[in-house]
Amino acid sequence: MDLLAILEQNGVVSRELAATLQTQLSAPGVAAESVLVTAGVPLNEILKAKGQYFGVPTRELGNKPTPFEVLRYIPEESARYYHFAPLAIAEGVLEVGVTDPDNLEARDALTFISAKIGMPYKIFLITDTDFEKLLTQYKGLSGEVGKALSELDVELTVDDAPKKRNLMEDEITETEAEAITSDAPVTKIVATVLRHAFEQRASDIHVEPLVDQTRVRFRIDGVLSTNTTLPGLVHSQVVARIKVHGNMRLDEKRKPQDGRFSARVGGNKVDFRVSTFPTYYGEKVVMRILGSAAKLLRLEDLGYTKRSLELVRTAIKKPYGLILVSGPTGSGKSTSLYAILNEIDRERQNVLSLEDPVEYTIPGVAQSQVRPEIGYTFANGLRTTLRQDPNVIMVGEIRDSETANLAVQAALTGHLVLSTIHTNNSIGIVPRLLDMGVEPYLIPPVLILGMAQRLVKTLAPGGGKKVPVDNSTKAMFEQEFKDLPAEFRKDLPSLAEVHMPLPTPEYPTGLQGRIAVTEMFAMNQELERAILDRKTEEEMFATVRKQGMLTMKEDAIIKATQGVVPFTEVNSLGGTYDLADEETTQEQPAAQSANPASAPAAAPVVDTSKEIEI
Repeated sequence: MDLLAILEQNGVVSRELAATLQTQLSAPGVAAESVLVTAGVPLNEILKAKGQYFGVPTRELGNKPTPFEVLRYIPEESARYYHFAPLAIAEGVLEVGVTDPDNLEARDALTFISAKIGMPYKIFLITDTDFEKLLTQYKGLSGEVGKALSELDVELTVDDAPKKRNLMEDEITETEAEAITSDAPVTKIVATVLRHAFEQRASDIHVEPLVDQTRVRFRIDGVLSTNTTLPGLVHSQVVARIKVHGNMRLDEKRKPQDGRFSARVGGNKVDFRVSTFPTYYGEKVVMRILGSAAKLLRLEDLGYTKRSLELVRTAIKKPYGLILVSGPTGSGKSTSLYAILNEIDRERQNVLSLEDPVEYTIPGVAQSQVRPEIGYTFANGLRTTLRQDPNVIMVGEIRDSETANLAVQAALTGHLVLSTIHTNNSIGIVPRLLDMGVEPYLIPPVLILGMAQRLVKTLAPGGGKKVPVDNSTKAMFEQEFKDLPAEFRKDLPSLAEVHMPLPTPEYPTGLQGRIAVTEMFAMNQELERAILDRKTEEEMFATVRKQGMLTMKEDAIIKATQGVVPFTEVNSLGGTYDLADEETTQEQPAAQSANPASAPAAAPVVDTSKEIEI
């Protein structure tokens, strides 16, 4: 039975009208829905009949908009090509509207997207009219960018098409020179991208040249998603405009450059750190948005447990020693160091820092940016700081043997040294220092606190929904905590229920922001003996376990029972010794959704002489 027969059976059209419409619909290239609407058939009846025909549930959208948090699961170009679009997220399932359920290519694409985002999908049949409405909702960013592009009056003909980019060319082209002017359409494109990134709480903006187009992606809560694409012809102009903002050389395209600038976005001052990277098709630009993180630099806001807060505050009160924060790129290590600096008495102590780069200024701290290209490295800078009568020294990262040994010597000679290091877990800091050539007998006297952390997604306000744990999860909990001494197990919260995301109209995924899960240990005599005896990492872990140290996974489990993070984040952390590094490009601020700090907040470092208005 075809669509017209179903409409006739439902009493929507007469037999005579069905025969007339059949003739019209048999013409090639005719849209059935358009013909039926023109004939006076109501859209809801058309949708109902199509649902009966395909055997698929239907959905009428009405005037209710789809939130951007849902739209970003399926890029606009995929939605437009395959004729499907996300509608909502219900009980952890992505609901997708389709216009042709029999399109096998679209089904394959949906299966791929579902696997990529780690969420099952369910399709609903929608009308072509509602599908077009969905496409218009994507145009918050791409629509404004398209309008600006139209002002460029660019026609991509054979003669005008962008030729293969030559990275050896340093000259400024005519179009790049035009992009420098403040009234150029490219200026509007860049301003629009910056504004939408800020409004969508992005932490980074990626402007990436591809073969014949430029892709603009935002990183939101640690996940990159494509937000718009630009013609490849305008890429060099967009990059030139960003370079102008960042006070960077326009004629240098063969080497990476760094810059920074500030902008006014809807009355808010937002700061951007810019990095360029030469690629085969042109310069890739990454802009870090710093403004939203400046107020999050309190230890209470970073997700530390009561025990962890006590350990940190005890350590920073000591006159000398080494505090090391471990974790992969993108785990919020720098944010933790800034928060610790905010706790230190900077009025009566001389506090210096070596950073690469300086992201936030902290009142009372003499901050210096290392420049390896001119020989000013962490190691050289550390030697200099020791001649500045310091009490506290922050070193952005211990990367090599020379820096490690200098940091240890500084801690031995009466200075409190804070730094970061790359290891998979907290106890891994000790073998990492040994690998860097630090003598075993030097580590116990100076290493007063070792900690590791990762960032996990947090539940949206409201805490999600409680779910009783099943038998397998209960067994996993018992296995995880079985070696924790009884005196510490009694302080654990109830593990009978965990929280899962609860989608709401305001938070369709049920998630918002990220927070740190941590593990940390303090030096004691038993650990000191284990280090001097060159015990294995597992044996040293057993030693700090007796102190009551919780692993990052256990911290996440507790937060899942307390309604802070979803239980799904627990599995992403793996076990104690199989924590895989996160594939992120830059440090992410911890606890994106925390409350504003009442302590003195660090201000992002920018060239304050230049401030643009968006």
